[in-house]
Amino acid sequence: MGNNVFTRYLPLALLALLWEIAPHLHLVDPSELPPLGAVAKAWVGLLLDGDLWTNGISSLTNWFFGLGSAVVVGVALGVLMARYPIVEDVASPVIKALYPMPKSALIPVMILWLGLGAGSKIASIAMACLLPVILSTYNGSRGVDHALVWSARSCGASERDVLWEVILPGALPEILAGIRNAVAISFIVMIAAELLVGQRGLGYLISFLGEGGVYDAMFAVVITVSALGFFVDRAYLYFMRRTLIWRE
Repeated sequence: MGNNVFTRYLPLALLALLWEIAPHLHLVDPSELPPLGAVAKAWVGLLLDGDLWTNGISSLTNWFFGLGSAVVVGVALGVLMARYPIVEDVASPVIKALYPMPKSALIPVMILWLGLGAGSKIASIAMACLLPVILSTYNGSRGVDHALVWSARSCGASERDVLWEVILPGALPEILAGIRNAVAISFIVMIAAELLVGQRGLGYLISFLGEGGVYDAMFAVVITVSALGFFVDRAYLYFMRRTLIWRE
């Protein structure tokens, strides 16, 4: 186990070492890529000044409500599409038309409709995350063994009982996998939306510091976003394993 963890994170350690050495040896321009030590010092400064906290809380609030909305609506719509052909007939063409669209292309539309506040960012995240949740829920619900559904109904289970005790548990692995994809997309769209517009958030802070030429602090925020995305994914993966442990 210890060797496996060491091997897994060794490339990151080597990358950090190279990042620190390269500017000192002038392999790269230190003004464009500051040493990792300078980035770490700038990160501490941002933390103590409160800029990292206030902008981080703003970003995570938008992320939480955007992703949460996508999960609630996506799971409900995916189940309805799988259970009722008329819902599938209406929703399927729209989903097929939107699926190839780059997720960031929705951001200007949401800004046009909802303005420059948090609403447009939350809506952009929600719309970008909606499709993977819908599709995973739909595929998972359609993949549930029909014999289990028939058996439940023959035992007197209502439609509601079939949904909560057969369909959703059977579709849960695919639903959770789709949500994990949505988590990754949500961070990308969150930062993209804040880069384009806004006066707060980690994406805004990256843009503000970059335009001001404060590259050590800018890279500190970039690393913070990467670390947040990594730890959220690890936490969600742990949650998935704990949730699905009954299947083992």
